[in-house]
Amino acid sequence: MKRTAVIIVAGGGGKRMGGSLPKQFMVLGDRPILAHTINRFHAALPTAQLIVVLPEEHIPFWENLRARFEVARHQVVAGGAERFHSVKNGLQAVGYEVELVAVQDGVRPLISRELILRTAEAADTYGAAVPVVEAVDSYRRVEGESSHIIDRAPLRIVQTPQFFRRALLDEAYEAEFSPRFTDDASVVEAMGETVHLVVGERKNLKITTREDLIIAQALLDAEEAAQEAE
Repeated sequence: MKRTAVIIVAGGGGKRMGGSLPKQFMVLGDRPILAHTINRFHAALPTAQLIVVLPEEHIPFWENLRARFEVARHQVVAGGAERFHSVKNGLQAVGYEVELVAVQDGVRPLISRELILRTAEAADTYGAAVPVVEAVDSYRRVEGESSHIIDRAPLRIVQTPQFFRRALLDEAYEAEFSPRFTDDASVVEAMGETVHLVVGERKNLKITTREDLIIAQALLDAEEAAQEAE
């Protein structure tokens, strides 16, 4: 595996979760959600540079919180006004020798080693790779007071980690911010590059609501039970 850096973006304020504690700091199992995410990447890529991007006002809280738990070594960088700016700040901290860069949501704590490595290998081959899963719900397009069903067959739900060759991502982030940039893949596509899709995992959920936290805890419990049974 080529020298890799992982930018873990944890800038959410947790408004949809409710309460005063940002969701990335909430405890899942035996440690904060963000700590799970960091440790999963360290386990899969032990030599990778791990960069956590947080709102500047949250950094002192995280420094105090992480000292209470077993968390893999990482550096912390202050984020920006939008996710785009936070990733750009994280890129500035990437070591000069790095060849592959991943960007990961801080609140996807159940990412598997297999998915990390599969996406990294695809990016090494194709330049840019993101995991996706098929859409299983029905979707309707709303237009004013009316709506109509849309075909879900060609739709895919995009996940992270999104992996890129470092030079490609650096060049993409030289662009000016646009509201069209919903993720890193969209930034790369804006300069004419193709993004390769890999098969994602449904358990790689993004914790956004209280219900997500309950589901994540059940998945974590099942994972730990399966490991104990081996």
